[in-house]
Amino acid sequence: MYGKLLNYQRNGEGLILFFEKKKGYLRFIDEGIVNICDHPRLPSFAVKDLRLKEVEINITSKPNLTIQTKTLKIIIGDDFRVDFYTPEGEEICLDYPIITNEKKIQIRKKMYQDQCFFGLGDKTGFLNKRGYEYEMWNSDDPNTHTEQYRSLYKSIPFLLSFHHKQSFGIFFDNTYRTYFDLGKQSDEYFEFGADEGHLNYYFLYGKDLSEVVKQYTYLSGRFPLPQIWTLGNHQSRWSYASEEEAREIVSKYKEHRIPLSVLHLDIDYMDAYKVFTISKARFPNFSEMISDFWKEGVRVVLILDPGVKVEAGYGVYEEGIKNSYFAFDKNKAVYQNKVWPGLSVFPAFTSSRVRRWWADKVQKLADMGISGIWDDMNEPASFEGPLPDDVVFPGDDGNYLHKEVHNVYGHLMAEATYEGLRESELRPFVITRACFSGTQKYATVWTGDNQSIWPHLQMSIPQLCNLGLSGIPFAGTDIGGFGGDTTKELLIRWVQAAVFVPLFRNHSAIGTRHQEPWAFDKETLSIYRKYVELRYRFIPYLYDLFYEHLFSGSPIMRPLVYHYQDDSETWNLQDEYMVGSSLLISPVVNQGVTKKLVYLPEGDWIDYRTKEEHFGKQYLIYDAPLEVLPIFVKKNSIIVLNEKEGDFRSSTLRIEIYGEEAEYHHYVDDGASFAYQHGDYQEYIFSYHNSELTIQAANDTWQYQEFLICHNGKEIKVQAFDKTIKVRI
Repeated sequence: MYGKLLNYQRNGEGLILFFEKKKGYLRFIDEGIVNICDHPRLPSFAVKDLRLKEVEINITSKPNLTIQTKTLKIIIGDDFRVDFYTPEGEEICLDYPIITNEKKIQIRKKMYQDQCFFGLGDKTGFLNKRGYEYEMWNSDDPNTHTEQYRSLYKSIPFLLSFHHKQSFGIFFDNTYRTYFDLGKQSDEYFEFGADEGHLNYYFLYGKDLSEVVKQYTYLSGRFPLPQIWTLGNHQSRWSYASEEEAREIVSKYKEHRIPLSVLHLDIDYMDAYKVFTISKARFPNFSEMISDFWKEGVRVVLILDPGVKVEAGYGVYEEGIKNSYFAFDKNKAVYQNKVWPGLSVFPAFTSSRVRRWWADKVQKLADMGISGIWDDMNEPASFEGPLPDDVVFPGDDGNYLHKEVHNVYGHLMAEATYEGLRESELRPFVITRACFSGTQKYATVWTGDNQSIWPHLQMSIPQLCNLGLSGIPFAGTDIGGFGGDTTKELLIRWVQAAVFVPLFRNHSAIGTRHQEPWAFDKETLSIYRKYVELRYRFIPYLYDLFYEHLFSGSPIMRPLVYHYQDDSETWNLQDEYMVGSSLLISPVVNQGVTKKLVYLPEGDWIDYRTKEEHFGKQYLIYDAPLEVLPIFVKKNSIIVLNEKEGDFRSSTLRIEIYGEEAEYHHYVDDGASFAYQHGDYQEYIFSYHNSELTIQAANDTWQYQEFLICHNGKEIKVQAFDKTIKVRI
């Protein structure tokens, strides 16, 4: 395809490689990130405002062209073969010869016996993706999603892998339909490719998975701090279809003394499913309702679909037609397909003019008191089959065919929605179903239309863990399952499994059994309340992890392999996860089970409920009746909690010390605005050593009134009277 390597030339970013048939390019982003591409300047929807670091490279041309940085040795061969080694010569990732190219772009890499694969977003199946093949093509499939599904709503062509203590990532920045075969075809190699577009991938090398994730999020962006209320309890259903029904839900939460932060309204709040409208018949006092909910501490999130109803006199449609904001077909007629409003047209979010237009309309919803937007159907989905490949989406510098931008349509819609909410000067809350690499800069995601079945509860843990490894820290599933009727046991176990998941939202479909906390019996209600209250207690800890993500790109919810990569027991562990580095959650995810096999990795672990201490690197059989969720805290950790249930931030911070030596960094700000970007925040350092806790505040802003310090059954309350406090305990 490229032929023999003839020569090379250095440029400011790396090397130009001259082959017999075409050129190739190497760009060095930093010491461990290399861009391999076939064009000197390829636009990217995912990689924005990239800052190239100065990288010192040494080149030798004999016997092979070899480039060396502080962390990598790269050998270039004929046909643009690129082999990566450590400086000491250990293999990291080597190209594997291709006899015949089945696709326009096809990259094949050597696979090792102990090699594991992670990432690729929320693809179905197990945590370790070895032995599977996947397709990146955003798809709305209403059937029950099984482990054999090749594509779902999201396309995140980022793969993490390790073998022999060597860790790396590959980000294939190609928006066309792309493919990953991770050992299904052969146990000697894995490969990725595309039918169209350019060769353009980034190789990311790190000492472990956490470093690879840090590098990937340096490229694709990180999630900005969320508003703190978004970490609370969300209630949703398709649909709370009237003002009366919506008010009843909020009232019942209050009646049953269960904290509620967010109510989601699905498509029935609209007038005839027309976006940016409110049904006056169903919601006659919509603004007053929003105001009343605010007084109760409940925010409202509205769903928006991209499809705009074809209707004369409908302002959104008329504006779009007048200004050529919609996609068109090969005959230059505005393209139409059916979605919820009936015959509809599709905004060309590829155009900054269209994104600005959409953002202005979102801003008006925010001005009405709407706190967040839920982008749905943005694969884009339609009722009369997929949009044809040749539908045209106008852009700023020319037109795109649908087949090129299908996978970034949801990404661009999320960007437009984010910009609209950003005008309020509050941190936007956007949820999107479809996304691409980099969407985390704009939106939260959920895994789409799951089912009320045990296999989907089981699958939710590896799905969410892989989303976190794929750069998306704020994610969740429909608690209880969306399609079908949930059961008491399934709902309770799902709530337990999700209580530390970043997005905590109960959502179900029209025509299914209701699954609000009170929908079953008193026991269900009591257990549900218990875990929602636990959720609110841990919000300071969760919020700290979002702050950590800003600097490290680290997920909130992490597979155990993220911290214990050298432990082969973690490589395929499906039913446990870490929250940060200190909490281990091992939910029951099988029907009728009251004893859970729990794996504890290296170190000592303390049962959060009983305070019993356990050695690591062992399996436990843990008693877990219906009301019990196994939670373990790593010894020599500090956990911070709200002292009062139901609050986002108490005036008293509870500091729980586990073990004899620990340090913890705690972050506080207003929880809503962007003032933190200008220094308006507080950082605490809690250090426990020789039976003394030192509390060090960085400044005088965002102080707590008091601290409740807990250790080995003792509790000491101290006033937050100074920036430095020392307490013997």
